[in-house]
Amino acid sequence: MKITFDTDTKTATLADGSTTDLFSKESFDALADLWVRVGWVRKYSYAFSWMGRPIIQLPDDMVRIQEAIFATKPDVIVETGVAHGGSLIYYASLFEAMGHGRVIGVDIEIRKHNRTAIEAHPMIKRISLIEGDSTGKATVDQVRALIKPGEKVMVILDSNHSKAHVAGELGAYADLVTPGCHLLVQDGVMELVAGMPRTDADWDWNNPRTAIAEFLAARPEFRMSKAARPFDESSEVPDCSHHPDGWLIRV
Repeated sequence: MKITFDTDTKTATLADGSTTDLFSKESFDALADLWVRVGWVRKYSYAFSWMGRPIIQLPDDMVRIQEAIFATKPDVIVETGVAHGGSLIYYASLFEAMGHGRVIGVDIEIRKHNRTAIEAHPMIKRISLIEGDSTGKATVDQVRALIKPGEKVMVILDSNHSKAHVAGELGAYADLVTPGCHLLVQDGVMELVAGMPRTDADWDWNNPRTAIAEFLAARPEFRMSKAARPFDESSEVPDCSHHPDGWLIRV
């Protein structure tokens, strides 16, 4: 793929050989796509934290998730994949600002130093931690036990991103999602960056997007639906996201 951005002539030559104005939608789409791919290699998302904890998210994705949470106002967010706990604390802090809501974090291993930091954080009052295989029955049962009848639930899948594991998590947690709430499957960007540095040889198929496609084909009560933009005076700006095709909603 060859793309040329020429600031002298103010043109962009795209991968299909066509030439467009440098400031066109098509040029910005191509530039944003390249930025996400190169940013993945450069570990751009590793440069940010939230309230003192590494979050490993693109700021663009964080803002979109905030918009979705405020719009749908779930009572509970279930997130698989804890890592440093930054995203759990982010969601908990949003709930704190909204005055309602809590987060359940699930991970097969919560490292001692991460658990210590999360449990010492002021937002722990809105966080429950469960250690165990996210697709295991015992773990899923623990999650279900923490959700009260009638509560609105959003689910975010961000643990092992292999196709098989994501498919297993979709099967385990989709039924928890309340109609009108989101099921967000993270890191479908793996397919887009396949073949680049910091990737594995099978990422062209072994990724969340392939699991999502099969899930949607079998579960008509879910459809792909990006988080709505409540404010957008842009000129059709593209999404700079690690979660292409990841935004699902239960209808």
